[in-house]
Amino acid sequence: MTTPGNAFDRRSFFSLCSVMGVGHPALAEALWRKASAAGLASPEAGLDPGMQGQGVVITKEMISAAAAMIGLDFSEAEKDELVQTLGGTLGLLGQLRKIPLANSVAPAMRFDPELPGRAVKGGIRLSLADDRRGKPVVRPAGNTDLAFLTVAELGDLVRRRKVSSTELTRLYLDRLERHGPTLQCVVTLTKERALNQARKADEEIAAGRYRGPLHGIPWGAKDLFAVPGYPTTWGTGPFRDQQILETATVVEKLDRAGAVLVAKLTLGELAMGDVWFGGTTKNPWKLDQGSSGSSAGPGSATAAGLVGF
Repeated sequence: MTTPGNAFDRRSFFSLCSVMGVGHPALAEALWRKASAAGLASPEAGLDPGMQGQGVVITKEMISAAAAMIGLDFSEAEKDELVQTLGGTLGLLGQLRKIPLANSVAPAMRFDPELPGRAVKGGIRLSLADDRRGKPVVRPAGNTDLAFLTVAELGDLVRRRKVSSTELTRLYLDRLERHGPTLQCVVTLTKERALNQARKADEEIAAGRYRGPLHGIPWGAKDLFAVPGYPTTWGTGPFRDQQILETATVVEKLDRAGAVLVAKLTLGELAMGDVWFGGTTKNPWKLDQGSSGSSAGPGSATAAGLVGF
């Protein structure tokens, strides 16, 4: 690995190319060779903001030559975009590498929208009445309407025991089984785990041990998150049988809140797009269109009323 003040090494350059969408390893290798041959991948190569990073310069000529080495041909616009994308990112990383940062410094985990000297009034409302005038949420007559209620509305019904967590869980599991194959949004149902969690939630709520607004609410996890006993596929074929014995932090926290995990939902391969090893996750309101985004499955399943959230 490189250190602050040093040039990018080959491995760092390849990693950067991958992050920036230059996924063809032969092209990344060719670019690195051209930079090295031109003497532009060295600690002595000066910084030119927006065009190069810490010791690595990217030019249109290099891109043309590298592409020709592996039989690719880019338009002038594509070359300009590659120069701007790679060069600009290298430049930004070069500046960041000048800032000493010890491993003991924790990453930023808190977003504060308040401007200096100005306090934001109000806060998040964790319970509500459906018309915001104090009336309780009324349970819909049909299960389809029930499945499409908001999390706050479902939470109000569960808290007042107008619907049980077990009933909701069976409803969402049934919808996942019926509509999941069409939408291609489900990797694995966590049925046994879900029914056990729902049963426990109902017992706790009946005994007056209410944990909060997510208690007993069925939810779906993007299959980036590990859950022991179930595959964690990251959406890609080589890891479709991967088992990780640790529990992802977000799953642990939602377990503590009493939420009920009903399914592990799709993501594009390695969290990119909507294409995974099982197909293309669909937009439930326009089936000839992909759901897009790395969270394709959660977006599709939530919009289709297959999970509470």
